Amino acid sequence: MKRKIGMWLYKNGGGEEIANKIIKKLKERDIETLNDINLRNAVVQDKHIIHNGVFVDELDLFFSYNAGEQTQYQMYIYQALNRIIPTINNYDAFSLTEDKFQTNFLLKHHGINTPDFELCHRDDTHYLKEIIQKWDKMVYKPTDGWGGIGLTKIEDEAMLDVLLPFLNQMDLRYFYVEKFIDYDKTDFRVDVVDGKFVACYGRKAGKGDWRTNVTSGGSVFLREANDEVVDLALKAAKICGLDIAGVDIIYDREKEEYVVLEVNGIPAFATPEQEKLGLDFNDKKIDLIVDLIDRKTKNRRQ
Repeated sequence: MKRKIGMWLYKNGGGEEIANKIIKKLKERDIETLNDINLRNAVVQDKHIIHNGVFVDELDLFFSYNAGEQTQYQMYIYQALNRIIPTINNYDAFSLTEDKFQTNFLLKHHGINTPDFELCHRDDTHYLKEIIQKWDKMVYKPTDGWGGIGLTKIEDEAMLDVLLPFLNQMDLRYFYVEKFIDYDKTDFRVDVVDGKFVACYGRKAGKGDWRTNVTSGGSVFLREANDEVVDLALKAAKICGLDIAGVDIIYDREKEEYVVLEVNGIPAFATPEQEKLGLDFNDKKIDLIVDLIDRKTKNRRQ
């Protein structure tokens, strides 16, 4: 019987064309793809997860690759589905990397350089003031944010006093902060699929900013990764358990070492505009993803 998978991949930034290429290559391997399986529109009846009449839990694999349209409901069903059929990325690894503290905590324990960080209860404001005195500058990060949204650089105690009332209004239970790293406002984004290096490119912060995220005004440029950067990215992806990862790395000029800033479970493909700049890794990434799906679905049938 033909293997059959479900896929949910973002459509903006050339995503629809990427999905079509994946579907075509999977068809060549006799794998049928049911596209646009958004679990937000699924229901659960008894033991089945149903989307437009399809029993998703009876598929051979589910490939979820859409950061911008996630909902709590969708993630809740994704978690349940992960217990029944293979998923890419698997839910546990994906949910880990959605949380910056949990990711950095795990990486640190495996000897990976990450920014120095602190986690404290919302009532421990005196401790936050001790931290800013110790570090001089720090960055407040929502543990579940992405694209640079919510990042706030705190440069002194007065700025912390201004920020705290706003954070308290958000009913946060804890604060996660990182020491601000002295770097050149550029990073390496290293793409990894199935434990293999795909490509590297650079991002640089916009004028007057320090965040390299494109959604925060950063821009992409061609950049080669040295062996140390690639090795660091491969190790970080493996520790996190991700089949597909985008690892953001910066160079700490004070400590003179590379640092893993973030691990992303849904690293974007190059957009058509970025491809014109010379980012030509999409086909390689697609081939590796198709190989990965092929292997995982074969293993499920055995």
